[in-house]
Amino acid sequence: MTVDRSALEPSEDPGDLDRQDPEAEIGLRAEAYRNWGRWGEDDAIGTLNFIDDDKRAAAAGLVTRGRVISLAQSFDTDGPQKGWRRRINPIHTMTDTGTDAERGTQGFPHGIGGADDYITMPLQCSTQWDGLGHIFDHGNAWNGRRAGDVVTSEGDLVTGIEHARDVIVSRGVLLDLGRHLSPDTGELPDGYAITTPELEACIAAQGPSSAVGRGDIVLVRTGRYARARREGWGEYAGGPAPGLSLTTAGWLHRTEIAAIATDTWGFEVRPNEFDAPAFQPLHQIVIPNMGLTIGEMWNLDELADACAEFARWEFLLSAPPLPITGAVGSPINPVALL
Repeated sequence: MTVDRSALEPSEDPGDLDRQDPEAEIGLRAEAYRNWGRWGEDDAIGTLNFIDDDKRAAAAGLVTRGRVISLAQSFDTDGPQKGWRRRINPIHTMTDTGTDAERGTQGFPHGIGGADDYITMPLQCSTQWDGLGHIFDHGNAWNGRRAGDVVTSEGDLVTGIEHARDVIVSRGVLLDLGRHLSPDTGELPDGYAITTPELEACIAAQGPSSAVGRGDIVLVRTGRYARARREGWGEYAGGPAPGLSLTTAGWLHRTEIAAIATDTWGFEVRPNEFDAPAFQPLHQIVIPNMGLTIGEMWNLDELADACAEFARWEFLLSAPPLPITGAVGSPINPVALL
């Protein structure tokens, strides 16, 4: 007898979620979409393995206008962070200034002077990547390793963000769910859970340049950042927001995308889709089990305008992390080249 494997897959209908049992719903999808061992027992980059030289070469061919768009939010004290888990906004401090140079207090010869500075900040306080050592599932890190063997007080000893320093350049695809689902405002309301059928409908509506496949980096615009810029940060960091439904885990797995990023603080819908206590359940599935790199707090508004103007939603995307040894995340200035 032939077994219908599709019948064994977790449901992609949010209405089928048992809202009282997040652990069971997470566990079902973690097991179904687990990539442990797929790239060998020593793997450190997960789904970023889907990006190869041919993929990058093809992506470079998408640059026809020479337009470069930064997808980064600002890194300054006027940022969204409110101190949760000791996350603060960047603190920029000058150690040498023009005033010092004018006063001749720097001790340099023949009139030369200079300015110098440093910055103090959490690595995930603004536009950033979540590394594979950022989230664990029942004490397990990516590829089935014990979390305590991976991340110690010395940092991420196995999957540190430095392993991706020369990897994250590929074809980028923008899915503007804000404009697709709310054409009047271009912004989804807080708590809106984006489903798999909606992702696929957005791709169909935007056209062939939005097709998503192996090695792509998908950018999902909800419009939440646009509202924060207009109305103030409010609860942008850690509060209610639109985002991906837990039920999109299957789509994230079968498309074989290399990475995904959103314009929100937490990537997935908030509040999460349960009546029982839950916190970032989609993270728990896709980072330690699937090995998927996630980006958050990206500025996708200018890119969305350009894509709409050119009627093309694909581009070369360069978004390497800072090679901070042992880090579980990294600030970035991703750029789209059209």
